[in-house]
Formats: sequence, structure tokens, C-alpha cells
Amino acid sequence: MPDAGIPFHPIATGKLRRYWTWQNLTDLAVNVPAGIWQAWRQLGQIGPDLVFATGGFVALPVVAGAAARRIPVVIHEQTTVPGLANRLAARVASRIAVTFPETAAHFSRARCVVTGNPFREELRRGSRERGFEQFGLDPAAPLIYVTGGALGAHRINRLVGDALPALLGVTQVIHQAGAHPATGDREWLDARRAALPASLRERYRSVSYIDAELGDVYAAARLVVGRAGAGTVNECCQLALPALYIPLPGARGDEQMANARLVEAAGGCVVLPEPALTAESLVAAITDVLAAPGRLKELGEHAHRLARADAAQRIADLLVQTARDGRG
Repeated sequence: MPDAGIPFHPIATGKLRRYWTWQNLTDLAVNVPAGIWQAWRQLGQIGPDLVFATGGFVALPVVAGAAARRIPVVIHEQTTVPGLANRLAARVASRIAVTFPETAAHFSRARCVVTGNPFREELRRGSRERGFEQFGLDPAAPLIYVTGGALGAHRINRLVGDALPALLGVTQVIHQAGAHPATGDREWLDARRAALPASLRERYRSVSYIDAELGDVYAAARLVVGRAGAGTVNECCQLALPALYIPLPGARGDEQMANARLVEAAGGCVVLPEPALTAESLVAAITDVLAAPGRLKELGEHAHRLARADAAQRIADLLVQTARDGRG
């Protein structure tokens, strides 16, 4: 936010964990009330015409403070299944922006507006040639991009590591594996790569995080393999990228599986439930999709139909109109 020239005001906050821990008592009894008080006070000083909240435990104190000051609230739900924070915030929201029409069933339909999910336009300007060049890979061979999110995904990392000898026989791989200190996945993957024959070793690149080069990676990739969080799903749909999703089991409301199944129903992805997945079945699924160029094209086209390229503009229009309505 500061880099964008937008003032940033921190508050205390806490979260409700879905398991027993003393932190729940501390957060609910101390941090959340403190955050509501801080938000209420800061909103009085700032004097906004509207509060926009995108879910998560950090948003609730601000929404509560806005409601106490009778400031209009707009929330945005990115996923198919809303989380607890947005379900609570929706009770006081003037309008509810949703990414998918199906999500409106979880809220008051009269207050819902289908906007889609905003997308970073710079990702559309990626260069296929730059993608291969930056990672020293062969542009004549197929490439898949494996991602488990910013911190990586331990189970996906291990499956891909075990699959490398067979997988690299059919495709090159850029693997965003995270750098979680508790799992040791990066070191383990590096060791697996080092043990490969030189011809295969040069077809695999593992990195902790992909930042500015993500657009180039997407432009170079023939297939994306990863979790089914809101960000990854939206990016693949916006860019018409075929995807193989491995939803995170146990996510709240099983939201990732719901995201993946929605795209699957539209014909835009392949879903591989993690509990039954093995290195062998992962290689088989990737090989089957890559071997059918027509299917790859079809998956991407069908996924693209779910995307709303003007989502940011739709949300901006909704915010301005709601603010005007709130002022009378």
C-alpha cells in the first residue's frame, strides 16, 4: 500500500481457529475488541464514504467499526463458498460483490452483484520467449507450471519430486515450491534434481517464489498444475490456461474443491482429489492432457468463459454508486 501512495493504518486483530487453542480466547476477548475500537476511532478520523472489505479476519473489526458509524459497507467474495468473515460481514453490508453467480445462493440475493474477480493486467503482457529464456529451458519442448501458492504445497511438492524421473520424460517443469522452513521441501527437491541424469536435470527448475516473471511463466506454460485457490483459478480462467487442479483438502467449506468443480463443470480443467493421488497417477494425468492438443485448447477456452475481464471496473462502479447512495 505505501508503495502505491495509499495511507496504511494498522489495527489489532485476531482470528477464530477451527480447533481448540488458548489463542482463540485471547483473540476473541482482547485483540478483536481492541481492533474494533481502533477501527471505529480511525474511521472517525478518516471520514470515508464507504468501507470495502474482501474477507479474512482482519476485515471484521473494520466492518464492525463502519457499521457502528453507519458507514456503508461493500464486501467482495472471491471464492465459490464464502468464508466465515464474509458471512458475518454480509449481515451489515449494503452490497455484496461475488465472483461467481453460484455464490449468491449463500447471501441475500437482492444485495448481490456479480462482478468477477479483479485481475492484474500485467499478467496478460507476458512473453513466451522471455519465460523460456529466464529459466534456461527449451522453447521447442512442452512446459508445465506447478504452483502451490506463495508458501508452496507440501503434498504437491513431494508428489512432483517423486514423479520427476517419469514426468521429465514428457515435459519440462517450472515448480514454485515455496520455502517453508518446517517441511524442508526446497532442499529435498534440490537433492531429487541433483540425482537425475543430466538430460532430465536440465528440464526442471524449482524456485521458492515467482514474482515479476509470473506473466512470462504463464505465457510459456502449456498447462498449470496447482491448488484451486481464488487467485490461481482466476488467473488461469482470465488467461485461458488449461489447468489440472489439486484442491487443498480440509479448506474451510471445502472452498478449493468447490472452485475446482465449478471450472470442471464448465469444461475448463481436470480435478485430481489429493487423497487418492499418487506420483504415478499425477504423471498419467499430465501425460494424457499434454498428448491431446485439441483438449488443451478446449480446456483453456472453456475456462476463459468464466472470467470477467472488466471485474475491477465493475467493482469500482459498485463502490462509487454505493458511496453516492449512502450520502443520499
